[in-house]
Amino acid sequence: MSLPEIALALLAAVAIVTAASALLVRELVHTILWIGIFFVDLAAIYFLLEAPFLGVLQLGVYAGAVTVLLLFGIMVTRKRIFSREAATGIGVAPLALAALTVVVLATALDELPSGNVPIQAYPPTALSTDLFGAHGPWLLLLGLVMLVSVSGAIWLVREGRE
Repeated sequence: MSLPEIALALLAAVAIVTAASALLVRELVHTILWIGIFFVDLAAIYFLLEAPFLGVLQLGVYAGAVTVLLLFGIMVTRKRIFSREAATGIGVAPLALAALTVVVLATALDELPSGNVPIQAYPPTALSTDLFGAHGPWLLLLGLVMLVSVSGAIWLVREGRE
């Protein structure tokens, strides 16, 4: 095995462990922190796969903005974020469903033809033009909708509301 293959295997293992940890921890803030680590790990995988534009977007948007937005939303809407009333976690049924999904996907992947599929590089300039050119106003609108949603959540949970 080459060094990039070993690195990819290690990053994949870290991604699986952090994703599972995000599902299994009992504290909501810990869940968000595990999700943040997962996002950083996913960005490292993008960099390893020579997709730096997606890696930087992953770090900036998901590992940075989304994680901070989730933490901010929890801190604003919950009085006791480390209490048992903020506890999360999943039970046995979702874990069994996830295991069944993995088995079905593995079986389906075994049935696919095993020919080599050529991998084509994407031009980052074309992707950025697509994202921020014609779709720029829609991204701004999405940001405004998210801002209104967070503002509405803050208004709904404020103290002294009758």
